[in-house]
Amino acid sequence: MARTPSNMIPLGTIAPNFCLKDSNSNNEYSFEDLKGSKGTLVIFMCNHCPFVLHVIKEIVMIANDYRVQGIGIITISSNDIEKYPEDSPEMMAEFALKNRIDFPYLFDETQEVAKAYDAACTPDFYLFDNQNRLFYRGQLDDSRPGNGIPLSGNDLRSAIDALIYNRSLNETQKPSIGCNIKWK
Repeated sequence: MARTPSNMIPLGTIAPNFCLKDSNSNNEYSFEDLKGSKGTLVIFMCNHCPFVLHVIKEIVMIANDYRVQGIGIITISSNDIEKYPEDSPEMMAEFALKNRIDFPYLFDETQEVAKAYDAACTPDFYLFDNQNRLFYRGQLDDSRPGNGIPLSGNDLRSAIDALIYNRSLNETQKPSIGCNIKWK
């Protein structure tokens, strides 16, 4: 299990737009279609990564807690499905059903979206404000598989709360750590 950190692109970066197919509905969506009125959380993840499996329940809880408050939730898998067939759109739909993911889980077949976001790992979190400017990029919390720290979602939840309630956010943000994106 590789421990790859986020690339930590500059705060204020404008969210790259995209048009990708949702594995849950087979509809195609753009960033503009899915963005929230108060902000948008984009998460790069996949089905098999132990880091994602460790946090998926917290991701779903965060989505359920914050969608009603105007945060759009978008998850994207960009892994090479030739080498990692467990990350295929069909398996993404099964993973979504099993984990109660009822928000878009998009497939980035060409990997162009991951490259546009400079995504490096799974999970990789990007929180944009209502003007599509990057507000937070970093970790969910300090918990990792096997480190004994309880899962809380504290870092990401604090960032979302700061965005929603117009509070300042510490610009020192810890990168997410996870498996590297499986590039073609």
